Amino acid sequence: MVVPLRLLYLMFCRIAEWLALIRRTSAAKDVEILVLRHENPVLRREKPTPRLDWADRAVLAALIRLLPRALTAHRLVTPATVMRWHRRLVVWGS
Repeated sequence: MVVPLRLLYLMFCRIAEWLALIRRTSAAKDVEILVLRHENPVLRREKPTPRLDWADRAVLAALIRLLPRALTAHRLVTPATVMRWHRRLVVWGS
């Protein structure tokens, strides 16, 4: 009984995600694709933990501002991370 109920729940979640995707604008979809394309090579780097250089940070910080708010929490770089980078930059510049 638990397995069919879980399957129904997962199917409902997928359908809800598809409906949300249909409502999104093409610009939001394009930005999400760009963010994913940039995150993918960063995660494929050979080091145990991905290290972002200044160019990665600049690209991801710029693109994350264009994403819908619901999608920013599930990215490699969250708005809180961008704010931490900014605070470090301000301290370093003073």
